[in-house]
Amino acid sequence: MSSKRVLLKLSGESICDGLSSISESSLLRTVNEIKSAISCSEVQLAIVVGGGNIWRGAGKFIERVTADNMGMLATVINSLALNGALTKIGIRSSIFSANGVSGFIENFDKKKVISYIERGDVIIFAGGTGKPFCTTDTTAVLRAMEIKADMLLKATQVDGVYNVDPKNDKNAVKYDSLTFKEALDKHLKIMDTEVFSLCMHSNISIIVFDFYKDGNLRKVLNGKKIGTTVEA
Repeated sequence: MSSKRVLLKLSGESICDGLSSISESSLLRTVNEIKSAISCSEVQLAIVVGGGNIWRGAGKFIERVTADNMGMLATVINSLALNGALTKIGIRSSIFSANGVSGFIENFDKKKVISYIERGDVIIFAGGTGKPFCTTDTTAVLRAMEIKADMLLKATQVDGVYNVDPKNDKNAVKYDSLTFKEALDKHLKIMDTEVFSLCMHSNISIIVFDFYKDGNLRKVLNGKKIGTTVEA
């Protein structure tokens, strides 16, 4: 059986605790979840991590291009933290950045990325797309397409996709599965609409799940039906 190739989209909140930008306990929990998941599944894993724990933009004070560049640098810091923590617990990982960060991270090189992921490295993509006006959702989808991932996992704090925000409405209805067209027609806020369409046309399935419940990543990678699956 060939290995599944999966891209995991993490938010910056996955490695912080609300008190510090990068929390040792949150970082350790995240990498241990990754270790547990890949140790019992045939999977080749790549990760895109956001930078919201460090930088969320500056409103009107700093102009958009500069603010976005700062956000991309924030993802570099988070990627270095993930890489270091994975190494500490015995998981080999490699970081590639859209823009060179001399002395710290290699430039994105598709051939090298593929060879590293095939040898068993966890790949971490840093630096966003390298261009402003793009979110890390955009990065996740584009990198998933470039490495020919079978699926994209969107790690969230809720257990799937709902018709309305379940935090604000106790009558919210959860979807176990959706087609891309249904999700677009219902204007569900799963990912940025433009990049969501790219996933649809590339036939990359998306699973939205609660990453903060212990063991859920392992369950998803082993084919358990949790969260919400969006596919063609």
